[in-house]
Amino acid sequence: MNLTLRIWRQSGPDAKGAMTTYEVSDISPDMSFLEMLDTLNEELILRGEVPVAFDHDCREGICGACGMVINGQAHGPERTTTCQLHMRHFSDGDVIDIEPWRAAAFPVVKDLVVDRTSFDRVIGSGGYITVATGSAPDAHATPVPKAAADTAFEHAECIGCGACVAACPNGSAMLFTSAKVVHLNSLPQGAPERETRVLDMVETMDAEGFGGCTNTGECATVCPKGIPLASIATMNREYLRAIRKGA
Repeated sequence: MNLTLRIWRQSGPDAKGAMTTYEVSDISPDMSFLEMLDTLNEELILRGEVPVAFDHDCREGICGACGMVINGQAHGPERTTTCQLHMRHFSDGDVIDIEPWRAAAFPVVKDLVVDRTSFDRVIGSGGYITVATGSAPDAHATPVPKAAADTAFEHAECIGCGACVAACPNGSAMLFTSAKVVHLNSLPQGAPERETRVLDMVETMDAEGFGGCTNTGECATVCPKGIPLASIATMNREYLRAIRKGA
């Protein structure tokens, strides 16, 4: 396939960015999207030009580092991570726009790379449980009802890629934050911090500059791990419960 790529180039956080056009040829439909960008970068390096900076790590759809907006969609036309998006979902001659996540809380570092440490601070504010130190407890020491375990596992699948924020017209992190809150609040091990967790994480989320949720549902639509939109309602109930208890 021969493709025209229009890629956001920005040399640094304070630099002015712009879309730059590149032509790539002989792209195999079996390539992943990141492999296609690797091919472009090899050509740029051979021409003595600066390669396109983009985030990636595992390239197995696990870590969530590879986020970018492709033709206006977070992670592209398929509900998966960018590294697992293959070029067979595009056609010969296509023009593809590639941009970084657009959110006030995700400032651009360079080109397609954004700073997502705001997510780390949200998790750090309450994403932990109190446990006794020492040897590992027996697996059956704390019984966990199956329904609670299923809910916790479903929400633990969140990889923190940021697609929910990028897709939201308000740049909200409610789906991400609710996944972390519901994951731990569903388990008996998370009970000691149940109230303070949701209050602290929501407060940190707001302080980081994420927008408010207006229930457009775009976040859940693009989430590569299928975190349900109902998670936000569950977190709202947890938040109101914590306020009533005066945590």
